[in-house]
Amino acid sequence: MYSPCIGEASEVCFHGCCLASLPGFPDPHATDQKQVSSVALSRYNFALATVSSLFPSTQFTNHESLPPFDESFSKFNEAYPQYSNTERADQVRAQEYYHLSMSNHVCLDYIGHGLFSYSQQQNHHMTAPAAPSSSSSAPSLHFSPLELPFFEISYKSVNLNSQLLYGGEESELETKIRKRIMGFMNISEADYSMVFTANQSSAFKLIADFYPFQSNQNLLTVYDYENEAVGAMICASKKRGARVLSAEFSWPDLMIQSEKLKKIVLSKRKKRRGLFVFPLQSRMTGARYSYLWMSMAQENGWHVLLDACALGPKDMETLGLSLFRPDFLICSFFKVFGKNPSGFACLFVKKSSASILKDSTTAISMGIVSLLPATRSSQFPDESISSDIETEQTSKLKLHKDDLAAANSWSEPLPVQRLSNETVESHEISEVIFRQKGLSCSEIVELEMPLDIPQSLNKDNSAHGYSEIECRGLDHADSLGLVLISLRAKFLINWLVNALMSLRHPHSDNGLPLVRIYGPNISFDRGPAVAFNVFDWKGEKVEPTLVQKLADRSNISLSHGLLQHIWFSDKYEEEKEKILEPKTSEVQGTLGNKKKYKSGSGIPVVSAALGLLTNFEDMYKLWAFVSRFLDADFVEKERWRYVALNQKTVEV
Repeated sequence: MYSPCIGEASEVCFHGCCLASLPGFPDPHATDQKQVSSVALSRYNFALATVSSLFPSTQFTNHESLPPFDESFSKFNEAYPQYSNTERADQVRAQEYYHLSMSNHVCLDYIGHGLFSYSQQQNHHMTAPAAPSSSSSAPSLHFSPLELPFFEISYKSVNLNSQLLYGGEESELETKIRKRIMGFMNISEADYSMVFTANQSSAFKLIADFYPFQSNQNLLTVYDYENEAVGAMICASKKRGARVLSAEFSWPDLMIQSEKLKKIVLSKRKKRRGLFVFPLQSRMTGARYSYLWMSMAQENGWHVLLDACALGPKDMETLGLSLFRPDFLICSFFKVFGKNPSGFACLFVKKSSASILKDSTTAISMGIVSLLPATRSSQFPDESISSDIETEQTSKLKLHKDDLAAANSWSEPLPVQRLSNETVESHEISEVIFRQKGLSCSEIVELEMPLDIPQSLNKDNSAHGYSEIECRGLDHADSLGLVLISLRAKFLINWLVNALMSLRHPHSDNGLPLVRIYGPNISFDRGPAVAFNVFDWKGEKVEPTLVQKLADRSNISLSHGLLQHIWFSDKYEEEKEKILEPKTSEVQGTLGNKKKYKSGSGIPVVSAALGLLTNFEDMYKLWAFVSRFLDADFVEKERWRYVALNQKTVEV
């Protein structure tokens, strides 16, 4: 993977392998004693600046005592003077994603890469006449005869190995999008083949169905949370005789249990090697993991699958990924940030590793899709989009009777859509789920250059003279660059963590904290996601699903999930009994009835994930929302407000 931006990439690396640091900070990998001291001092100063970004030594016990937004933003800029250098991202947001401000929507549940901008969709997707006076009838939609702003996605009946070996026929549109994505991901067409899949679960399951577990027995994963796409892979792998192993994470910081993982990876028994599935960071807690784990695995005979779904928009340009080349890589894309979460996933297979994959009697290659030029018959959004595309944007569900379940009882994660009995991960990127009978559409048109994005991004790069497809969302990430995006996220996520930890219940004996953070707290090296729970004045946890629904009422979209594979030392044995909760799963009985059974344990949490368009106002709004739980009657008040608005009784 050669990086065209290697100069910029060498300036920043969070994952423990690059040789330089963020601009303005000393080298974090220095070996000279003076340099080491300088690194330690720099990190201390960063933590100190983060703490002072609120009001030093201040704890907030009432949501009305929070400093106003303008005052908080001023203190934030004082603590992080380099944040002003990222104002270009604010300009992109204001001009291309203005729907976020118009709707006051805070999107903290998107994971993946956005393909298009809202402005691009609005200007060229359709023109609609003035809405009729009757609210019951929808306005008709008119399309320009010269513009067909859709492409269709259809299933391919093809074997994965055949697809990798022969490639198959590609439409002009599919070729353009593939080239654009591979360029954005900094992946060489000479080294890797790319396959479009319906979603992340399909991509993971394809590898499970074709990987030779008979000779390479182990499937080793490194996830501190329940990932349903990986779960689909594990289920398929077990059916083919795989021995499933997982890394463990130490309580309370949830760092990898290095010695245990190293022992598995370094095993000299050939049968004990296999497929190493590795994300560079946790999309739930924001914990980052070193590239060196990939290197160690490859050196000891493992095949490596890199899960890039939770990586930042430009993290593929870091020096680490140009040095460590995984055998397989999976990433995901959604259409429009804050508006259209449907999309697809991409499976990359290193050409020199393609021979690893073997056909099997159970491998049916479900999930491989094609991107096709739009046809006239497909241009009816009222039908094709609303009926054929279903998304997992569960944070947008209305608050129902079951939404306000009792705060002291754990409920299963919100239902997710299913495809051919495959589970799809909730809130990872809210991928598109296709019905077997139908086709889906996605906005894509070649337009004039937006803002001041460098013209080089949209030059004719096709060998056949095709102009580059304009994926304005990807263009924005390219124009902002790795350093700006990384710095911005680092400042915002650490401010949020500090702000959440400053909330304390009033009149409690020891200033009982309102929020508990799981994984890294304030840290120079943490990723742009945070997992947390809210606790009431008695120390009892407020159910994450309830927090998510109440946040949705405030127009804040959050995710929730289950932390798992947590290792407790003897020191925390008593705490373990209080923290871990049993997980209950359902299976179909022989008579068609569903049976529940215990399937491990974990910690249900709320999660917020930051993107390149996240700004300080988003962080402040989330802080202000969470602070409302300092009011002991907040949940009860929300219940009665819901009853007043909907004339229903909701049990809490």
